[in-house]
Amino acid sequence: MSKRPSAAAAKPLDLDLREGQSLALLQELHILTREGKLNQDSRRKLKQVYHLFQFIEKILHELADSPTGPTLADHGAGKSYLGFIIYDLYFKALGKGMIYGIETRSELVASSQALAQRLGFDRMRFLNLTVAESALSDALPERIDVVTALHACDTATDDALAFGLQKQARYMVLVPCCQAELARELNKNKALNLQRTPLAELWRHPLHTREMGSQLTNVLRCLYLEAMGYQVTVTELVGWEHSMKNELILAKYTGQKKRSAADRLTALLQEFGLQALLGQRFVL
Repeated sequence: MSKRPSAAAAKPLDLDLREGQSLALLQELHILTREGKLNQDSRRKLKQVYHLFQFIEKILHELADSPTGPTLADHGAGKSYLGFIIYDLYFKALGKGMIYGIETRSELVASSQALAQRLGFDRMRFLNLTVAESALSDALPERIDVVTALHACDTATDDALAFGLQKQARYMVLVPCCQAELARELNKNKALNLQRTPLAELWRHPLHTREMGSQLTNVLRCLYLEAMGYQVTVTELVGWEHSMKNELILAKYTGQKKRSAADRLTALLQEFGLQALLGQRFVL
């Protein structure tokens, strides 16, 4: 008589799954096949989400004693891999708290709503809104505890940051992607800047313009957060072999606004000819 496979044997042997992790969820998200197999692309994606969850879990522990539980808004949610896994690994057992997935593609919002209903994840809400629209929407509470954005493209990360400021977020967890806005601005005045300062050599070539724009974008974001009263930590999300967009910005609200950070932000914008962003992107 053939032996029945054990529960352990049904799990993928090369995945470090947590206690209580739902295999059904991973299959619904098409991370795992019905046979419990994992392709290389899904392995990278899951590794990034698990690493990010490790940072978020520590934050949620600090908020867990709230009577209604923590609130979390995930911007640029896409298929809501991050939101679903956070709910599965933390909110499900906690029995309180809410996760809001904010996404502009209506078909992804509809599929996420349907999946949450099938799995009984009844404290998840999915909103077909831009980040800017979500800041004004009655569908979200007046305050949000944690704001996340995993690879929200270009200025969507800035919109998530602005949303966090408006919602008085206690924590922001941002993994920026495709920071192209400043590269375009640097490119506009390249000839003038080359005459004005030798620093412009740092972005004279198109490849350097893109890299410089990306680096400068995140430096300005960190200074802005510090100027608005956040303690900021910058680290790697995972190894560079898994993602080239690997910078993780962690911000915790302390209420101590740094005048020096605001001054440095202003000075950098002036040095790079980006003064137009003051009052537009950076409201001090």
